[in-house]
Amino acid sequence: MAWEDAFWDIHKEITKLKLRKQFDAQLEKMKFQDHHKFHDTRDQWEYAKNKVVKEYHEKKAKKASK
Repeated sequence: MAWEDAFWDIHKEITKLKLRKQFDAQLEKMKFQDHHKFHDTRDQWEYAKNKVVKEYHEKKAKKASK
């Protein structure tokens, strides 16, 4: 997958789920973590997307099980 495609796909998914605020906060938090320091931007975006989407689905499942 081309870099542009990856960024576009991430942007579409984050926008669709309305997670932009959480995604931006995760990226900001990662700036100061040593283990993310030398990863390229695409890897950082993938990691942040996966983390916020996972948290979103966990919260949604938790609410549904109540």
